[in-house]
Amino acid sequence: MLQTLKYRNDLGQGAMTELVINARYQPGAPYSATQAAILNDAAFATARDTITAWPDYAPTPLHALPALAREAGIAALHFKDEGGRFGLGSFKALGGAYAVLRLLTREIAARKDIAEPSVADILSGVHADVISTITVCCATDGNHGRSVAWGAQTFGCNCVIFIHATVSEGRKAAIAAFGAEVRRCAGNYDESVREADETARREGWFVVSDTSYPGYDTIPKDVMQGYELTAAEAAEQIDTPPTHLFLQTGVGGAAAAIAAQFYRRYGPENAPRVILADPENSACWVETIRAGHPVAINGDLDTLMAGLACGEVSLLAWDVLQPMACAVASVSDDDAVAMMQRLADPLPGDPAIVAGESAVAGLAAFLSIAANPHAAARIGLGPDSRVLCFGTEGDTDPELYEKLVGKSAAEVRAQA
Repeated sequence: MLQTLKYRNDLGQGAMTELVINARYQPGAPYSATQAAILNDAAFATARDTITAWPDYAPTPLHALPALAREAGIAALHFKDEGGRFGLGSFKALGGAYAVLRLLTREIAARKDIAEPSVADILSGVHADVISTITVCCATDGNHGRSVAWGAQTFGCNCVIFIHATVSEGRKAAIAAFGAEVRRCAGNYDESVREADETARREGWFVVSDTSYPGYDTIPKDVMQGYELTAAEAAEQIDTPPTHLFLQTGVGGAAAAIAAQFYRRYGPENAPRVILADPENSACWVETIRAGHPVAINGDLDTLMAGLACGEVSLLAWDVLQPMACAVASVSDDDAVAMMQRLADPLPGDPAIVAGESAVAGLAAFLSIAANPHAAARIGLGPDSRVLCFGTEGDTDPELYEKLVGKSAAEVRAQA
């Protein structure tokens, strides 16, 4: 059976799409002990109870896109819009800040030899004597660092964020606005991950990363458990369960969390098919799925989709997704810009949506595949399909958004 299909799509400027079928895909397989050790119902219940108790929590909207669904020839299309999450502009607010809180509760309990304190106790300053001595740090393309910085400011600890060479000044300023020290590193995202880890070891800081690597997985599990909340909200907002999830990757933590939540919720026989969407210039998931094991991508990883510019997959995400992902598709920068513009200037009957450049890869991959009969057949996409995509960020870089779309986010929202 052909594992790879390459074809030219009509989204952007006729870019190539590569669809790689996952040879490790096991539809209908039980949720394994390995997967459950990473993401499970008990851990998610803790995350949900904690995050929904935070000030200003509200579920983000789920938009139906009936006109775009008709154009693509499917039964239904929905888009979960994370642009308003806690005022941070992305789903990352669910992960980094939650992981900061979990770290603080564990440290307080260990240092004071007490039970883990409540969120209310931490917010009241009861344990400021411990929290004020703790510094958290991470590497980021923008959104995760903003969440960690917000969590550190909210709960009272210190924060240092490492950004790589191509992170925009706008994203740097947005992180610094939450009181974090921001350090720019030479090189790409993966090199900033290594610099954050080395500095933390030297200074006695705590890395709050959204990716896992050998010897480091507890905190990334917390991050992923927070991410599951957007999937649970979507499942509760939608009338009929989806048949397909199209999920952008990055290191893969969010895709794994969303896929796992739906798999456990609906069971192996009824879980939707998962198709990953990878930027073509940082296609670590394309190469990993092709090889059947984690593969690192070297170079500058230069993609407009800054939040997805990662050269190495999260090992935890790989453990979750390797039997669960049906396929992975490449997405060009041109495809992403075209998709941002289509959402901002929608077909009649669809709402106008502000979605950033890292938010639309899943939707772009879906439209590319839907327009190619051979690709659609390979993943079982057809007239009865119900597709769910996740818009993982809004205009997190407002200047760049306006440049790419041709109008500001405020102008787009005014169309609604």
